[in-house]
Amino acid sequence: MGVAKKKEWARQRRHRRVRKRVFGTQICPRLSVFKSNRHIYAQIVDDETGRTLTAASTLSPELKGSLVDGNKTGIARRVGQLLAEKARAASIERVLFDRGGYKFHGRVKALAEGAREGGLDF
Repeated sequence: MGVAKKKEWARQRRHRRVRKRVFGTQICPRLSVFKSNRHIYAQIVDDETGRTLTAASTLSPELKGSLVDGNKTGIARRVGQLLAEKARAASIERVLFDRGGYKFHGRVKALAEGAREGGLDF
């Protein structure tokens, strides 16, 4: 078994542990983060109905052309700001942050700060 597989299993174990306590409702949905080596994805989820209310990523059409240059941390901040704009348009102001088993630093932290700058409260 490779090191990468062990790291992924450890992240999934941490994520399951966090998900036992973090449950999004319609009043206060969950902001879920997933990152790959190249992209970062964020979505706001209502766990009561199992629906994604809004989502943003580096693959979003609104950001696709503007991400030509810049580091991954700066791009993650812009994804957070876009998600906050979409959330405000859907009348979502307060969310629970689900870091997806990742450490709260680097791209995950930048996405959270961008979402806060955009007006989300968590």
